[in-house]
Amino acid sequence: MVKAWINDEEADFPHGLTILQAAQKMGVEIPIFCYHERLSIAGNCRMCLVEVEGSPKPVASCATTLVKNMRISTTSPLAEKARKGVMEFLLINHPLDCPICDQAGECDLQDIAVSYGRGSSRFLLEKRAVPPKHMGPLIKTDMNRCIHCTRCVRFCSEVSGIAEVGSVFRGEHTEITTYLNQAITSELSGNLVDLCPVGALTSRPYAFKGRPWELAHTPTIDVMDALGSHIMVDSRSNAVMRIKPRTQDAINEEWLSDKSRFSYDGLQYQRLHQPYVRNTNGHLVPSTWEEAIQATARFLKSQPPSQIGALAGDLVDVESMGLLRGIFKTLGSPHLDCRQDGMTIGTGPRSSYLFNSTIAGIDEADFCLLVGSHPRHEAPLLNARIGRACRYGDLPVASLGNVHDLTYPVTCYAEGPTLLSHVMDSKHPLKECLKKSKKPLVIIGKKAFQRRDGMAIVAAAAHTLERIQGIRADWTGLNVLHSAASRVGGLDVGFVPGPQGKNTKDILESCHQGHIKGLYLLGSDDVDTDKLRHTFVIYQGHHGDRGAQVANIILPGAAYTEKDGTYVNLEGRVQRGYSACTPPGLAKEDWQILCHLSQALNVPLSKPTLEEVRRYITRINPVFSQVNQAPCTPWTSLGDGGPIENTPFENWGAFNFYQTDVISRHSVIMAQCQRSYQQSLEKKGDVLCG
Repeated sequence: MVKAWINDEEADFPHGLTILQAAQKMGVEIPIFCYHERLSIAGNCRMCLVEVEGSPKPVASCATTLVKNMRISTTSPLAEKARKGVMEFLLINHPLDCPICDQAGECDLQDIAVSYGRGSSRFLLEKRAVPPKHMGPLIKTDMNRCIHCTRCVRFCSEVSGIAEVGSVFRGEHTEITTYLNQAITSELSGNLVDLCPVGALTSRPYAFKGRPWELAHTPTIDVMDALGSHIMVDSRSNAVMRIKPRTQDAINEEWLSDKSRFSYDGLQYQRLHQPYVRNTNGHLVPSTWEEAIQATARFLKSQPPSQIGALAGDLVDVESMGLLRGIFKTLGSPHLDCRQDGMTIGTGPRSSYLFNSTIAGIDEADFCLLVGSHPRHEAPLLNARIGRACRYGDLPVASLGNVHDLTYPVTCYAEGPTLLSHVMDSKHPLKECLKKSKKPLVIIGKKAFQRRDGMAIVAAAAHTLERIQGIRADWTGLNVLHSAASRVGGLDVGFVPGPQGKNTKDILESCHQGHIKGLYLLGSDDVDTDKLRHTFVIYQGHHGDRGAQVANIILPGAAYTEKDGTYVNLEGRVQRGYSACTPPGLAKEDWQILCHLSQALNVPLSKPTLEEVRRYITRINPVFSQVNQAPCTPWTSLGDGGPIENTPFENWGAFNFYQTDVISRHSVIMAQCQRSYQQSLEKKGDVLCG
């Protein structure tokens, strides 16, 4: 410990802290612009100057390490005068546009200028003008406001891993820009808006749409991927105005992917506002809720249990899946599945389909093996964690199957998944990497678990890890990387085929052949609807997308920002989302629709209240009672998963990250992002490859 005095108060601090960090621990405020706790120290704004006894000049507290018996004053006349001088210099070229600035009300420069500035400037020279920079459809630039704190530069190189932003020229001519004057291609570029302390980089979709004091702020959970990022939904007049991240160190830290942040405009388009029933002429006509529910109940009761099935989509909450599972179980149908992407794992022990090392555990790993996985596409924030560990923790990363530009070096092995079953008995280079590793991280992605031998690949990886002690009481190195927010929750609640039940692929094929007469699509739009042309389809969802196009009955539900719901992230953490708006028109929350349907079927599963529904799903699986707790799933050894096919993993190809679900497909902003991304690649002469 180091003893020091800050403003005449004595305290002991851990070794290695800077003066700024020590002051923050004591609750002493020091103004900052360039410093950010998750970025490297730049020390170039000089706003954090303090007086240190024995030093002839003020020192930058963010870049000065605390030493024994140091006496620091943050409020001395010398420190205050220095800050006023720095603020005066920072405002020399700053435009006086606060009334129309998008950052007004949330601007660090405004707040610090009021608290620590002079109140007037002695500089009467002409202000310099810097032209706006092109950074893509998400970031609006006004570089006249820039104070060159370089937060944006450091974020791009240290967190997103794509060094596309930097400074050019020198002295008073310095400018922040993209190197090739083109759009940023990182999936995390929206975080630059949060990082900028002065309004030089602001949100283009939100520009001139509202002020922070006009908005209602609702904490909830993101569903654009399986990470379960903590977000804040800002709404006004029952419309989502913007989405921002909330700090959760164990999951998303304080970052958010662009799809999670900006796809909210997709909630405005092609929404389902009322129930529809297809008449005898084949046309969908508006209906009342009672008529639609009764028509649904009559059809389900009229069919043999073996001839009806249900599929759940990627954005569905656990309450809805639990109720629909209960309805079909009571009716006697075993044909239901929450794995609409064709995933073949999930029926084994819970540890066989979780990210067992946890997201935060990536920081502890000393070797990472990707098996049919592309983390940058599947979970950009998780990929950023791996990249940080690779760049600053010397984490070696290898991959079975080719990957394209993960933003960090990857050693790719062309061998197929069969290597997993005999790698420890061979002379392959991967063997030595695994043997040397104390905390190996094996990440199994979509291209592996969608195969017919997906469970065999998981079992082979588990057996390999057990041989090298990569699975033990304090570390479980086997990790399944899901990309659907509903996937783990659906598996936990048992929304999988029962005895003699069919999975997604078989259900669709049976529908195509006429063996299954009716199919209930719960927010399921990413299936081959061409095979449902002769099937009676009941669609419950919030957009008029693929599922609604072939539906005979449409039951309008609520999007994730319009309902309270439970979600389970890829590491098994149970989380609660909350409603920021109400569903449009006559649409209802999904659990309410299913409670109504269960009553119409004379199989009431619970009282029609959300708390009773949550008690019902907790009886199905007690894991749902442990809300917002760090997951602790004991490892269960896997048996023989069967033979692994000697075929390579499917190539990722030209993956469209920005339009992967029903909300982002209807987002104008995401469409602009996809076009901008493709244009940037063309300018670079790059080629998307597997």
